Amino acid sequence: MGTVRAGTRARHAELLRLLGEGLTSVDDLARAAGVSPSTVRRDLARLREQGAVARTYGGAMVAPPFHERPIGDSARHRTDAKAAIARRAGELLTPQGSVFLDAGTTCAALARLIAADDSLGPLTVVTRGLETAVVLADSAHVDVHLLGGRLRRLSHGLVGPAASLTLERMAFDVAFLGADAVDPERGIGEPTLDETVLKEQVARVAQRCVVVADATKWGATAPSWTAMPGPWTWVTDAAVGAGTGAGTDCEVVRA
Repeated sequence: MGTVRAGTRARHAELLRLLGEGLTSVDDLARAAGVSPSTVRRDLARLREQGAVARTYGGAMVAPPFHERPIGDSARHRTDAKAAIARRAGELLTPQGSVFLDAGTTCAALARLIAADDSLGPLTVVTRGLETAVVLADSAHVDVHLLGGRLRRLSHGLVGPAASLTLERMAFDVAFLGADAVDPERGIGEPTLDETVLKEQVARVAQRCVVVADATKWGATAPSWTAMPGPWTWVTDAAVGAGTGAGTDCEVVRA
């Protein structure tokens, strides 16, 4: 058993060395390491679970260090993509229903569409995002509820026991969640455990869960992951690899 473990560790180290030299495809890695493609896929899956590599279409790359972008910077990043995602996600709204809108700039883009469309009302929107609440504050057709809790300065999102206690008494027709990383198998990646716990809780009390995140979030790393408790939809702006989401509970929808 010890020999097997030592051999696996050595093979993982070799794969990381090859990835660092620029090899990324499964077939190229298999030839260079002298093992089968199926072995490389298993090893890459294990390394991805450990956060050592990030997934790419047909292979992998060495995972960059996680960096959470402040919301002010995020608001200037990929604005066209976020607008397109918001428009596509808006098609999944239930008029006169109950909606959860997450913190973050893509959810804020969706909030702007909701604010401009009074045919959706009366609509109940629960949010943990300050920007989202402000966007909807003057919309007569929207009843806005802001979760309590501790404010995270980078994301302007509310987290913690107060938010969780409030969510225990709620249910949603649809929940729209942002994410710092997305993987159709693992779920969504977050900067903190507090956000992971809260988003899992939201997903459990929503009839439908929709993740709104651009394609750069696919294969990204994150310190904490939300395992989605049931089927979910990922609305993104570009193709993220053939077959992504196939065989999982994740439906990938392109904006």
